[in-house]
Amino acid sequence: MPSLTLPECPHYIPPPETKEDLEFADLPIIDLSKAHTPEGRAELYPQLRDALRTHGFLYAINHGYTQGQRDRIFDIAGVPFDNVSPDEKKMHTADVEKVGYYAGYKPRQFWKVDTENQILDQIEHYAINLNVTKRPHPTAVRPFLPELGDFARHNHFNILHPILRLIALSLELPEETLVEKHNFDRTGETSVRFMKYYRRSNDEEEKSKNVWLKGHTDIGSITILWSQPIGGLQIMAPDGKWKWVRHIDNGLVINTGDMMTFFTGGYYKPTIHRVIQPPSDQRAYDRLGAYYFAMPDNDIRLLPCAESPVLKRAGIERQCLDDDSPSCETWRKGRTTSYGRTDLKKGVERGVEEEVIEGIVVKHYN
Repeated sequence: MPSLTLPECPHYIPPPETKEDLEFADLPIIDLSKAHTPEGRAELYPQLRDALRTHGFLYAINHGYTQGQRDRIFDIAGVPFDNVSPDEKKMHTADVEKVGYYAGYKPRQFWKVDTENQILDQIEHYAINLNVTKRPHPTAVRPFLPELGDFARHNHFNILHPILRLIALSLELPEETLVEKHNFDRTGETSVRFMKYYRRSNDEEEKSKNVWLKGHTDIGSITILWSQPIGGLQIMAPDGKWKWVRHIDNGLVINTGDMMTFFTGGYYKPTIHRVIQPPSDQRAYDRLGAYYFAMPDNDIRLLPCAESPVLKRAGIERQCLDDDSPSCETWRKGRTTSYGRTDLKKGVERGVEEEVIEGIVVKHYN
């Protein structure tokens, strides 16, 4: 009979929530427990549609994990950063510019945060393919693979797929239209990712104007962020102002990315977001995060769902000609290999830098 004893690791003690008077984004909250019935989905999809069309972001609650299960994931999230030696980390660091995906570690000071002042990031990643045994892991991480596998499946089947069904319903498409593009057992680079934002020097903060990760849109289709109390995430609100994203205990922050824009012909556009220095009463802490970055299967072409009655009425904004539409794998590689590495060109808009991926202009926001 298998052991019921979980492997031990240090317990993550979250800091208190900020007491600062911040301007928070007014993001809607959807109750994912209602997504299990046709009646519940019929109630939820207009809420999701309006949230994503207005803000590009929303909160989700009642997703199936208890507070204790969520806390355990944050305990495990610290292991790759705190319990692995620098030498072993190097052994499990992907050559991102060569392979075009994040796997294992992305080291600190890999991305350019401020090109003009040559400021690099202080963010360490540990990325795990949804098939958690696909690639090797550091010794300290291996005992937690069963739990990480369960976490990947929970994100995929209990959060991602319900969200994709709601999006399909909002487009008046069969519920499984987008689910069928996001399989768990096909080749792809959907991943669990843990990220640790380390505190920066005063000089770095001054030169980068307190920006830790410049304004951007996500590469994939759906991003699931497990809410944590240290502030820093901001979204570009409809009024053009940066607004903070509030923490909700055991809540999720969900947003769409580039690939969903392709699928929906611009109906769901990704919202620009960034990470800045936390509020002053939280600056004594490093910022630990847990995410699920969803992407379609590698061979899926990023074509609009032109059969959607909603898109026919609204009009389809194509990123490129259908014959030129990239595959998920091609777009991922192009975006991943260039992100934070290439020298960007100043765009026409103020504070905007640009690059071209597969013939499509990608914008970055300072």
